[in-house]
Amino acid sequence: MYDSFAVERLIDLWLLEDIGYCDLTAQTMIEPEEVGAFAMNARQPMTIAGIEIAAAVFRRYEPRLAVDVKVKDGDVVEKGAILLTVTGPARGILTGERTALNIVQHMSAIATETARYVAMISHTKARLIDTRKTTPGLRMIEKHAVTCGGGLNHRLGLDNGVMIKDNHIAVCGGIAPAVGRAKTKLPTLTKIEVECDRLEQVSEALAAGADVIMLDNMSCEDMTRAVAMVAGRVPLEASGGIRLDTIKAIAETGVDYISTSKITQAAPAVDIGLDEA
Repeated sequence: MYDSFAVERLIDLWLLEDIGYCDLTAQTMIEPEEVGAFAMNARQPMTIAGIEIAAAVFRRYEPRLAVDVKVKDGDVVEKGAILLTVTGPARGILTGERTALNIVQHMSAIATETARYVAMISHTKARLIDTRKTTPGLRMIEKHAVTCGGGLNHRLGLDNGVMIKDNHIAVCGGIAPAVGRAKTKLPTLTKIEVECDRLEQVSEALAAGADVIMLDNMSCEDMTRAVAMVAGRVPLEASGGIRLDTIKAIAETGVDYISTSKITQAAPAVDIGLDEA
């Protein structure tokens, strides 16, 4: 989920960053009338994200290019799959190539890693959600990539909900007064989530009227106790130190959501190439 107008503004910045004054290689070696035909292909299995954005990069730089997208975001492809083809003025293809590849590789890496985490908890009711730990300027497309891999989005930004953390609680003098202050000014339909790192705080947050409770860096034993305490009255989110090797046990405690920054901050790069068709 992203806005195409906003993405077009990003594409202009990406192209400007890479091109600078001009593409010296393409300008000095490729004649304006020369044409090319290339295919973007997956060099490993992956979950696709950002393919339409990659196509938009080519079209933005050289509107005469014919781009044929063969897959869609969220598709799982095998090694050797053709993701798109691009034909037309060779200068335009070769100048836009790296920017197009960079973005689809980055987004598909996030989608692929997200899918790995989602698979680990598919036998439970828990849903994987992302965080605000994203690359500055790329949050919109990184969060879109998470959904392509089967995850859900947490807050898109600070204006999407109230998240009361330990520092907020310290300033306000406790969970109850912190929630109370938020409720007096909160926009209608906006939720309040409270971060808790001890079981007694879970009880306080529940009594104060929190809409969601985050269990921060709790042991699986304490999370199981928190699930029993809350008994389904509000959703519970597990967070803090979530890894691929720990997420299964955390999901089995009965929490509703598990958030991790690993899917956006540490997704291993995927290999995608552009080769002559």
